[in-house]
Amino acid sequence: MGILLVKLRGGFYMDKKVKLDKDKRLKELTPLQFKVTQENGTEAPFSNEYWNHKEEGIYVDIVSGEPLFTSLDKYDSGCGWPSFTKPIDDEQIKQHKDLSHGMVRTEVRSKDADSHLGHVFQDGPKPTGVRYCINSAALKFIPLSKLEEEGYGYLKGLFK
Repeated sequence: MGILLVKLRGGFYMDKKVKLDKDKRLKELTPLQFKVTQENGTEAPFSNEYWNHKEEGIYVDIVSGEPLFTSLDKYDSGCGWPSFTKPIDDEQIKQHKDLSHGMVRTEVRSKDADSHLGHVFQDGPKPTGVRYCINSAALKFIPLSKLEEEGYGYLKGLFK
């Protein structure tokens, strides 16, 4: 059992007890989820689960359940993958230089599970100017109406 400290907008902090059983969870992933999160893969654009998803709620790491993004910060960037202007908490996202495929990019990974999520680019809308381009296969969506039931009730305040 670990403690996940979540910094909420407005400077509020909440402790969230998270039981991480990464080995068990990895066995439950689909082949695509495993390829994306563990082998730095990329799913196809415009045909993934959340690229055009509009429901209110949060997106968590498919492996660990750590909260990563909200629907409040999701927007249509036209790239075919879910795009966000910022994470719920910068501390839950790790960034690394990625020189693969003949490009210079910044890879983003989840802090606790070290899941490959996607990349961040400096071409997003204001006020952040960044675009977190994230693979749907790395995410699980928790609807606003189920935050409490799924153990994320402490994040409901983000939607007020």
